Amino acid sequence: MLLKQVEQNLLQANELDVEFLRAMVQKLMLKHIDFCDLYLQNSFDESFTLDEGIIKSGGFAVDSGIGVRAICHDKSFLSYTNSLNAKIISNLVENIFVEPVAKIDTIGSKSNANKNSLDRYSRYSDGQFIYASDNPIYAITGDDKVSILRKIDQLCRQQPYVTNVIASLSLEYDEICIINNDLSPMSDIRPLIHLSITVIINKNNKVEKGSSGCGGRDLMSNTLTDEIIKYHADRAYNQAVLKLDAVDAPSGQMPVVLGNGWAAVILHEAVGHGLEGDFNRRGSSAFTNKIGQQVASENVTVIDEGCIPNRRGSLNIDDEGNHTQKTVLIENGILRGYMFDELNARLMGTKSTGNGRRESFACSPMPRMTNTYMQDGKYEHDEIIASVENGIYAESFDGGQVDITSGQFVFNASVAWVIKNGKLAYPVKGSALVGNGPECLKNVSMVGNNSSLDSGIGVCGKNGQSVPVGVGQPTIRIDSGLVVGGG
Repeated sequence: MLLKQVEQNLLQANELDVEFLRAMVQKLMLKHIDFCDLYLQNSFDESFTLDEGIIKSGGFAVDSGIGVRAICHDKSFLSYTNSLNAKIISNLVENIFVEPVAKIDTIGSKSNANKNSLDRYSRYSDGQFIYASDNPIYAITGDDKVSILRKIDQLCRQQPYVTNVIASLSLEYDEICIINNDLSPMSDIRPLIHLSITVIINKNNKVEKGSSGCGGRDLMSNTLTDEIIKYHADRAYNQAVLKLDAVDAPSGQMPVVLGNGWAAVILHEAVGHGLEGDFNRRGSSAFTNKIGQQVASENVTVIDEGCIPNRRGSLNIDDEGNHTQKTVLIENGILRGYMFDELNARLMGTKSTGNGRRESFACSPMPRMTNTYMQDGKYEHDEIIASVENGIYAESFDGGQVDITSGQFVFNASVAWVIKNGKLAYPVKGSALVGNGPECLKNVSMVGNNSSLDSGIGVCGKNGQSVPVGVGQPTIRIDSGLVVGGG
């Protein structure tokens, strides 16, 4: 379905129409390829950053263009231009180089196609859009955006020991149109809001910092209320204060409790990437050829869901025009499926799961996560903490690295505690968690009933492309397989 606003702003404003796009697709198909698509995009970005009490930077950018892609067997060919001009697009299509490729057999069979794949048009025909199409850039004035940052600065500086506050507000608005060889154009309008707060404190010449933030594909009036702003300002400050009393983390192998929400960044990196279709088609994932096998504790169910309303990782359609959906990856410890884009789904004899994503028209899509989370279990948060005699509670993480082939990872905890006799004893710093993603999943002994998604700050990088994502989980206990590296 082609949205009227997209047709006006992206096509008519550039003297293009649907019939022209269809003609370009038909011309591409004459090159004897398997699949092709055109991806047209208008992108608007605005940002402001406050630092040391003043607005240090601000920017506004507009970008538009088209990517022309052709797939032949296991090869993908992309040409792009930032000019939405009919003559230039026609030349791009005419001259796209498609190298002859020897035919290869697909892996698997059509009978293994994901039965949960949604019809390409069903959600649009029902009018089920999962986020508003309002442009956040024009929702409030520039002065009002600056006022939000100044309010954050004032809130934080009311607290003791604060020496600096860094606050940034980023707003995005994308209009896209996709047409592939089924000749039915699809479109989407994608707003995105992101607020980031960092508080720096100095007490007795000891300097620490804390961070918090939020965002999503929602109205400005819902995303940045006074209550939400104060919550994240207080959270950033309290995190910094906590670090003042933190001591070096212990080291060794011990039970680890991971907090709910953002702590699922480990799930995303150490497990999620290994469940993307390209790694499994190539045989380079620790989960390759394990569909139907026990790969995790029976307490673990992992889902990727791109159609959660207003979430940062959500999309009405993916970047190949397929509707996003709820895809069960691991169910009660059993591996049920992978995340697919068109290319890898075709080669593995299945269907796209709506996980084809690209950073912009200048990039080729690939299978990527949307909102990836672990489902609730039966335990209370306090009950899980109380079950640990001697261990670590990791509430939040700064980042880390993972090897997709082996599943080995290392992550740095930004907020962590030592657990002694079932209680949080004291905060620690410099705590690194080292382990193996698939192995850790097998040692999840307790799963909490407090599952939540992160506050809307996730960015995922893969092959040089960055896209917004969401992560989530309840509090979980991992008995073994994790080594804590500390002082």
